[in-house]
Amino acid sequence: MFKNKFFLAIYPYFTVTLIIIISTFTVWLPFLLKIGSWLGLSIDSSNFLYVYRQYDGPLYIIPAKTLYNFQSLEKIAPYVSLSPRYFAAHLPLYPFLIRLFAPLLGYLKSMIFVNLSATVLLGIFFFFLVKKLRLSDHPLILTIVFLFLPRFLIVRSTGAPESLFLLLILLSLFFFEKEKYLLAGLVGGLATMTKSPGVLLFFGYSLVIIEKFIKNKKINWRWLGIILIPAGLLVVFAIYGIQYKDFLAYFHSGDNIHLTFPFAVFNYKKMWIGTAWLEEIVFYFFFYLLTVISLRRAKERSFFYFSLVFFLAVTFVQHRDISRYSLPLWPLCCIAFQRNLTSKKFLLAFIILLPAIYLYTWNMMIYNVIPVADWSPFL
Repeated sequence: MFKNKFFLAIYPYFTVTLIIIISTFTVWLPFLLKIGSWLGLSIDSSNFLYVYRQYDGPLYIIPAKTLYNFQSLEKIAPYVSLSPRYFAAHLPLYPFLIRLFAPLLGYLKSMIFVNLSATVLLGIFFFFLVKKLRLSDHPLILTIVFLFLPRFLIVRSTGAPESLFLLLILLSLFFFEKEKYLLAGLVGGLATMTKSPGVLLFFGYSLVIIEKFIKNKKINWRWLGIILIPAGLLVVFAIYGIQYKDFLAYFHSGDNIHLTFPFAVFNYKKMWIGTAWLEEIVFYFFFYLLTVISLRRAKERSFFYFSLVFFLAVTFVQHRDISRYSLPLWPLCCIAFQRNLTSKKFLLAFIILLPAIYLYTWNMMIYNVIPVADWSPFL
């Protein structure tokens, strides 16, 4: 009996892990097999370098190797045709983890290993969160759907910090809902050290605190734990102050801060857009705004306020890749629409369209590659 209960308890976590590994290797398949023609797609000189070369994965290896030392960056910069200050836009937590495993795996493999490991932990924790907070009657099915958003499938299968970022955001939200504010702040600070939008957790939590204060007229001094979230960004700036001799190096990294005005993405003349074919972005805004509206009465108040703050921030982003910038809203979207996303009708459509998701993924991976003439800076 005990063995059966134990098996039933670990079975979903094993299933999530297996699905992530199998789905990732499926993404890698044409490149592992070095197939030049794949389901109608032409892959020139097909090999695993296509996986390594996905934006912005290899660019995180440079700070991992140099630890943002300006002199070291100056030596590498000519090989990658980028300013040493450009790498200040790539925040340190993901590079530090790459460096941690590099002695065993090498930098390129470590870049992939860290992301794949973070994705496994993210999938497991998303299932745990949904089950623990009773957010869905079908937590395993919802977790599987969560893992297959097309843009997310790409970034979780290559070199990218998004899986780590989403994991830390969900952990912070969970701790906040459990009133473990110090842990929420600590993990939120780590999220901010992964990607700067992590600081938006602080503003979301602040709105929750204001709501609670208005309702109860009481101050809980443990709320001060959330100060660790912006403190994480100050730690990043301190590292840059030491290594770059410029505390504000992040803001001097070049054209990497794409916040301008609401819905600024709809401007084909801007550098990071370059096309007027942007209709699908309207649908992203549509579904994520519906997420915010659907969560407005959720008992998990941090879910609502964080989604509100993050959605408003995303509308200011002037970049073609809104689907990637908005990824932190995706798990909350899954939670908001869990009944729809676990229905038989949706699952039938999901199964039918799964080949389309993979074709999108392979097509994007063939296109979205960094031109690398010399691999020595990344080895």
